[in-house]
Amino acid sequence: MATDTLKGTAGAGGVAGVRRLLLDNGALTALIVLVIAMSALSGDFLTADNLLNIGVQAAVTAILAFGVTFVIVSAGIDLSVGSVAALSATVLAWSATSAGIPVVIAVLLSIATGLACGLVNGILISYGKLPPFIATLAMLSVGRGLSLVISQGSPIPFPSSVSHLGDRLGGWLPVPVLIMIVVGLITAFVLRRTYIGRSMYAIGGNEEAARLSGLRVKKQKLAIYALSGLFAAAAGIVLASRLSSAQPQAANGYELDAIAAVVIGGASLAGGTGKASGTLIGALMLAVLRNGLNLLSVSAFWQQVVIGIVIALAVLLDTVRRKAGATPAAAGTSPGGKGKQALTYVLAAVVAAAVVGGFSFLHSGSSSTTQRVGLSLSTLNNPFFVQIKSGAQQEAKRLGVDLTVTDAQNDASQQANQLQNFASEGLGSIIVNPVDSDAAGPAVRGANRSGIPVVGVDRAVNKAKTAALVASDNVEGGKLAARALAEKLGGNGRIVILQGQAGTSASRERGAGFAEGLKAYPGIQVLAKQPADFDRTKGLDVMANLLQAHPDVQGVFAENDEMALGAIKALGSRAGRSVQVIGFDGEPDGLAAVKAGTLYASVAQQPTQLGRIAVDNALRAAEGKKVQETVKVPVKVVTKENAAGFSG
Repeated sequence: MATDTLKGTAGAGGVAGVRRLLLDNGALTALIVLVIAMSALSGDFLTADNLLNIGVQAAVTAILAFGVTFVIVSAGIDLSVGSVAALSATVLAWSATSAGIPVVIAVLLSIATGLACGLVNGILISYGKLPPFIATLAMLSVGRGLSLVISQGSPIPFPSSVSHLGDRLGGWLPVPVLIMIVVGLITAFVLRRTYIGRSMYAIGGNEEAARLSGLRVKKQKLAIYALSGLFAAAAGIVLASRLSSAQPQAANGYELDAIAAVVIGGASLAGGTGKASGTLIGALMLAVLRNGLNLLSVSAFWQQVVIGIVIALAVLLDTVRRKAGATPAAAGTSPGGKGKQALTYVLAAVVAAAVVGGFSFLHSGSSSTTQRVGLSLSTLNNPFFVQIKSGAQQEAKRLGVDLTVTDAQNDASQQANQLQNFASEGLGSIIVNPVDSDAAGPAVRGANRSGIPVVGVDRAVNKAKTAALVASDNVEGGKLAARALAEKLGGNGRIVILQGQAGTSASRERGAGFAEGLKAYPGIQVLAKQPADFDRTKGLDVMANLLQAHPDVQGVFAENDEMALGAIKALGSRAGRSVQVIGFDGEPDGLAAVKAGTLYASVAQQPTQLGRIAVDNALRAAEGKKVQETVKVPVKVVTKENAAGFSG
């Protein structure tokens, strides 16, 4: 069984002692260095609001990671926690709204869902002899699929009584932070003071030895994975509370962040080591990194690179620590270990406080007359939104505006974090292109309370005040697409629909408009609808599959040009001849295909114009000037006949 004793010889001092101290507290040292660096680089980092933002943004990852800590300490892995979190939140929201079940029972059902998923993982691993990687990978897919099935791909409003978990006590203390602390204390207690906690270290240290010593390893693993599922359910409830809605795609990829937090915190993937305080430090490091890089306007793509490097360095430090003969604290049983650990944390707090005071003083005199605007885009992995960014940057340069652009990567929670960061920076105004209109509401309301005007672009924000909405009409665009395709087919034909990412407002609105438009053409038969996530590669694959079932298809409506271009590739020589394809957005590659005749038409939104007009309205709102509540940028169907004169 691993313990937190040091194997080094007593009396080692001087350089060796400092080296040993740094090795044994590598994560804490790295966190302090990171805080110092971010404080030096950004004057907005060390504000009370921003530090609270970091706590809120770390909360969901930390709660997930506490559950994963149990698994990793026992030499396992759990890739399903993100999907289980989304499924648990969806069960709660659906039970309390659609099913009309009392909220208390709905919460219990949600928790039971997380426990059940964890138990299934444990059964597959302990009794089914599946490797943990495979068993939890399967649950990742099952959990996400069930979440989409229950929600039908659309966000479900969260009960208001539970949504208070995402609020602030007394108007300043975030409830998610309190929950994170409580869950962290529970994790520490389980690891250090309970039989199952000691069993985790024994199994992780040497499973065969633990079994021979009389430990019921199979039953212990059931309990370990059940705990991981339980903590995932808690994280899902907190996340949905922050967004005031259960998102079927919520916490996508969070399992990797949770594992990273545990590893950064000093746990070994080989098992036998790990502690709650280290996991908390790892989660805070990830939150500080993302927060600081947002404040420094670092591209989200580079953020992934930086975080990947940090994870690699954490594992490298673990290797160096082992070679140096130091073992991370596991159960806290070594003599004098508690006092030494407490002294380390007190010293860290003193250093952090000194840094806060010093850099706050240095930045207190700095000021700028340049108007600062933040732009949060739902994704930059799509040419349409890249064009919005380009138009916004051109207009910002013309007007002398300091524009900060962030990429939410189609993650509503990440976008909420970015909007909170913008608010804590005290920007003049904020432009948001919501991942989901409902989920963006709470963060925009926070900006409203800070007196920062918000402008929506392309999609509206629900249940919050925006100074203006600059958008083309997705519903009207869907109707235009239906009319154009139906008339091209002569009012009769068989078509398929490629849908966007489930749960996004753009997909819902375009699909609803298309369905409404088809009502005028009863001769058009919809053979199939399948999601391809706004992605060209998925559009190719999904279309190829649909052709196997429906070789007689005559038309395709894709809810964006990227999927339409994938469909054209799958159709080959049939595209533009026997099969007519219509896309949406009017992106450059789509327009090129229209001119070539392989894509019949694209419903063009003029994204560059959207970006320019959004920046102009954001600046006017920041200066207190009057702006229109809704600014509509016309959409038009671009075909080969009028493509030459169109510019987005």
